[in-house]
Amino acid sequence: MTNDKVVETSFQAGQFAFASHLRDPTVNPAPIDIEDRRMAIYRDLIYNNIESFLSGGFPVLRSLMNDENWHQLVRGFVRDHRCQTPYFLEISQEFLLYLREGNANIPVDLPFILELAHYEWVELALDVSPEVLPEERLSKELKEGRCRSNYSESLLETRLQISPLAWRLNYNYPVHKIGLDYQPTEAPEQPSSLVVYRGPDEKIHFFESNAVTMRLLQLLEGGQRNAREALGKVALELEHPEPETLVSMGESIIQQLVDLSILYKV
Repeated sequence: MTNDKVVETSFQAGQFAFASHLRDPTVNPAPIDIEDRRMAIYRDLIYNNIESFLSGGFPVLRSLMNDENWHQLVRGFVRDHRCQTPYFLEISQEFLLYLREGNANIPVDLPFILELAHYEWVELALDVSPEVLPEERLSKELKEGRCRSNYSESLLETRLQISPLAWRLNYNYPVHKIGLDYQPTEAPEQPSSLVVYRGPDEKIHFFESNAVTMRLLQLLEGGQRNAREALGKVALELEHPEPETLVSMGESIIQQLVDLSILYKV
């Protein structure tokens, strides 16, 4: 082996020992050629930065766990998970992947943790998403309701699209209600359907939905149908005895989704 190869191997071994110690300092000793005072700076910097970011990105989850359980969870993430991205803002996504791997130290009395973590990750992901809202092209006169009958007809005949900043989600647990005062130990019979979205005010909101509305949004996803066609298909799938009645009733939910900036004109 040449001198260059020896130096390279020695350097790689030192880097590996350095990284292993930072991941799990209680098991892996620090490199012998670095004084502990200096290593402590790196140990604290790495762990505290990651822990702080996760605490801020998953505030509800953090509030439900005592210090010991939380730090065991974070330490396990730092020690065991191999991140696939160098970007700090994507640490929360990597943490979610770690939880899904099934090796995390999750308290048994919090069975909803994975769904709760996903919901909190969605809020963060939407908050930093580079996507922009479509331009509003419904006429000002119609939107102000100056001619309600014309507006009703126009709305139903309009091809609509879903905002790229609106995500349709289904959970077994009502994750939007979970907190210190509500921690279900079993999933309710009825799952929770939510649309989580970033509005024109640049804030994150959620809209509590149901299976029918979620199907309606799915039908409008590609921007190929107008509201009347989508509602008609829902009525057909439900085998509704009076499809036009359902279409008329569905106009109000379409209007609500437009007002919330979940739906836009194509």
